[in-house]
Amino acid sequence: MEKINLEQYTDFIVERAKELLGVDSPTGYTAEAAKLVCERFQDLGFAPQLTVKGGVLVKLSDGESSEGGLLLEAHTDTLGGMVSQIKSDGRLELTRLGGMNANNAEAENVRVVTKFNGILEGTCQLIDASIHVNGKYDDTKRDWSTVEVVLDEDVKSKEDAEKLGVSVGDIVCFEPRTRITKSGYIKSRFLDDKLSVAILLGYAKYLKDTGAKTRVPVWAHVTVYEEVGHGGCASVPAGVTEAISVDMGCVGQGLTCTERQVSICAKDSGGPYSYEIVKALTAAAKATGADYAVDIYPHYGSDVEATLGAGHDLRHGLIGPGVYASHGYERSHRLGAENTLRLLIGYTAG
Repeated sequence: MEKINLEQYTDFIVERAKELLGVDSPTGYTAEAAKLVCERFQDLGFAPQLTVKGGVLVKLSDGESSEGGLLLEAHTDTLGGMVSQIKSDGRLELTRLGGMNANNAEAENVRVVTKFNGILEGTCQLIDASIHVNGKYDDTKRDWSTVEVVLDEDVKSKEDAEKLGVSVGDIVCFEPRTRITKSGYIKSRFLDDKLSVAILLGYAKYLKDTGAKTRVPVWAHVTVYEEVGHGGCASVPAGVTEAISVDMGCVGQGLTCTERQVSICAKDSGGPYSYEIVKALTAAAKATGADYAVDIYPHYGSDVEATLGAGHDLRHGLIGPGVYASHGYERSHRLGAENTLRLLIGYTAG
């Protein structure tokens, strides 16, 4: 198969990722991000629908054969926090949304989304965060009982915070700090999984621009509860026989994938992915010249496992651009996005 020049689509993906990363969307607070995803699919000439659950479902291709169908799943919900207690001094105790880690949350700027009084700024800090005062600073274990949100307001008591509209259950969004380097690296919180949502938009643009045919009908489902385990449970179109999560590929010790590659997952903590799908994805990567790695992820779960867990009878797979420092300040590369797009094009080609 001739290797296609995808640079313009990679540029598009990077721009869409940057735009989407600029919209706060921790699990449970995803309406604005879903609205943006809908608008971007509409801009490309597609007809997305919002699911009752709040995700985005869109048909990308009718396919040359009606035998079966493929669902591509990515998610726009991210890690975050929720106010679990307003302390007597007006500082906020958090419960995490998804796998947010207190070690990675410390010293990050946050936005507290009050239910009725707008957004307040603050910082997630270790309790008693001044090194010149706290002699136990180095020894304190970072967890959600030892960090807190300090509001950037004149707050000295619980009543002060409540007067600002803060209440238990308010969403806390962490600053993504998105940067695109001249060397092509993409650094940000929440590349998991907004980079792959952008890849699906790039794939949709490629299909629309080129008129490329797919072997079977293809849908995309951008879910909004992946980080808490039930994003892909519902909204599987009739006739779908394959589902592939387009999520982040793991990069770390013991694995072979880099940020410049597309990762094909053979097994994660939920068990093996369909052997037939893994073989077919690997063959497509070879045929299209996509730079790829096949790995096993030791601590991972995906949307497509939720789809299977809900009782849907289909084959499943997982791919994604290599992402380092997952669930922290993550890093990928534009070539990882390009190789993921290349694999999608090759795997779905008619």
